[in-house]
Amino acid sequence: MNQPVFPPLMSGHEVVDSDDPFLVACGRAAMGCDAGLVVYNLAAQSLRAALVFAPEVELKQAMTMLPVCGIGFQNALGALAPPEVAVHLEWNGGILVNGAKCGRFRTGANTTGTDEIPDWLVVGFELPLWPEGDDPGHTPDQTALYAEGCSDVAAPALLEAWARHTLNWITRWEEDGPKPVNNEWRGLAHGVGEDVAQGGLKGTYLGVDEYFGMLLRDEKATHLIPLSSLLEEM
Repeated sequence: MNQPVFPPLMSGHEVVDSDDPFLVACGRAAMGCDAGLVVYNLAAQSLRAALVFAPEVELKQAMTMLPVCGIGFQNALGALAPPEVAVHLEWNGGILVNGAKCGRFRTGANTTGTDEIPDWLVVGFELPLWPEGDDPGHTPDQTALYAEGCSDVAAPALLEAWARHTLNWITRWEEDGPKPVNNEWRGLAHGVGEDVAQGGLKGTYLGVDEYFGMLLRDEKATHLIPLSSLLEEM
């Protein structure tokens, strides 16, 4: 298996077997590793990876790295997969391929204070490559990458492409602010205009604000659910 090659400003650290790249990345970040570290696990059944950030802005702005990483993934798979393969992103980190759930993004930081500048932030994803069972018809809302006509997409190449495209969008965000990211996100977002349940609330998913907080309208009011509500406990 070819080992992935990462762009400048990024470095790779491979883990194997049952090691979770997200948890390893959070641990390395807490010990003070450099930003740009990509921890990854190239298993036979799945691709898992996580990227370490050292934000220089408050958490409410830094959380934009979650949708940025999602956009980077969509761009990467879009460049490698057949043109008929559709990739969309759920607000809570879910990945959809051809309309079915196919992995997810997750995020963690050393703080949950939205007005604090975090010491570190980690965004990771996990992507099933092959279906878990022999009969995927039992779970039609769940899929795997190679079950969707993407068997020629090698996991190391996808990981490399994700790193490159994500770095491109980080640069655009740093130079041009949130508007280009928002514009790209709107074309990929799944479920806008539909009824959803999130954060103990139910209502219509109207879209996002400039910091990608979910705007959810119920019978009484329009609620803003910040992206930081998706942070996992560390």
